[in-house]
Amino acid sequence: MRRAILAFAACAAVPSALAQALPAGTEVTAPGPLGNLAGTLLDPDPGAPLVLLVPGSGPTDRDGNNRYGVAGGPYRQLAEALARRGVATLRIDKRGMFGSAGAVADANRVTITDYAADVRAWVDAARKRTGRACIWLLGHSEGGLVVLAAAQRPAGICGVVLVSAAGRPLGTIMREQFRANPANAPLLAPLLALVDTLEAGKHADTAAMPAPLPSLFPDAVQDFLIDEFRHDPARLAARLAPPLLVTQGDRDVQIGVADAQALAGARPGAKLVIVPGMTHVLRMAAGEGRAASTATYSDGALPVAPALAEAIAGFVTAKR
Repeated sequence: MRRAILAFAACAAVPSALAQALPAGTEVTAPGPLGNLAGTLLDPDPGAPLVLLVPGSGPTDRDGNNRYGVAGGPYRQLAEALARRGVATLRIDKRGMFGSAGAVADANRVTITDYAADVRAWVDAARKRTGRACIWLLGHSEGGLVVLAAAQRPAGICGVVLVSAAGRPLGTIMREQFRANPANAPLLAPLLALVDTLEAGKHADTAAMPAPLPSLFPDAVQDFLIDEFRHDPARLAARLAPPLLVTQGDRDVQIGVADAQALAGARPGAKLVIVPGMTHVLRMAAGEGRAASTATYSDGALPVAPALAEAIAGFVTAKR
C-alpha cells in the first residue's frame, strides 16, 4: 500500500499576489425533501476547481459557527483562503437548519444517508449552475463521514477531501473524547453507559442523568446518533473510487492523527497531510494542551491554518 504522508509547517503570510479583493459570495439553492437547501457560492474563476464544503456535527452553519462556542466563521475563512489560491467553494447549511430550515419539517429526523443524498443534490445543482464537469467534496469532522457516504456513488465527483474527520466509528471516538477530558470525570460513568446504549441501537433515558446530559443528548437526537454509530468511515474510505486527501491537525483535541492515518491507510493512493499546530476548527493553537486548542474555537481573529489551504488547493488543482 503506497500513500504520500506530508507534514506542513505553518506558512508565512499570504503573498501579495494572493491578497486580491475577493468576489462577493452568491446565494444559491439545491432541491431538498420539502424545500430548498441553501448555500453560498464563492467563485473567483469559472474555470477553477469547485469544492463543496460539508459542515460538521450539530447546529453548525455554512460559515462554521455554532452555539457551542465556535465563532468567527472558520468555513468562511477557509473558503476565502481557497479563493485567494484560485479555488472556488460552495459552503452549505444542512437540511432543517439556518438557510435550509424549510427543507424538512424536523431537523432532527435525519440520517447520514439523508445528508449524503443532500450532498448528491448539491453536486447536481452546482454542476448545472456552473457548467463544471465534476465537483470536489470536502467534509469537516462529521461532514467527513457524510462525504464518504455520498462519494460511494462517484458520478460527478472529482475527488474527496477530509478535514479533521473520524477514522473510527462514532462510539469509539466518543468514549475516547469523554475519557480524555478531565472535566468529564464526575459524569464519566453515565456518559459511557449512554454510548453503550445508543451503540446497541436503543434509546437512552437521560431524564434521570445529571445535568447537562439531558440537554446534550435529548431523545430527539438519539435516532440520528444511533444511525451514525452504524457507520465505519475507514470501510467507506476503502471502497472510495475518486482521489482522496486526508488532512489533520496535531493540536486537535477531538480527532487525532491516528484517525487520519486510518482513513488514508484504508484507501490505496490516498494522500495524508498532517498540519502541525492546527486544531479541530482549522486554526493554529498558540501552544500545546487542551486549553490552547479550545481557545481557538471562539477566536475569530485567528485565520485558518495557511498550510491547510495550501494542501487543499494543491490537491484539487493537481493534474492527474
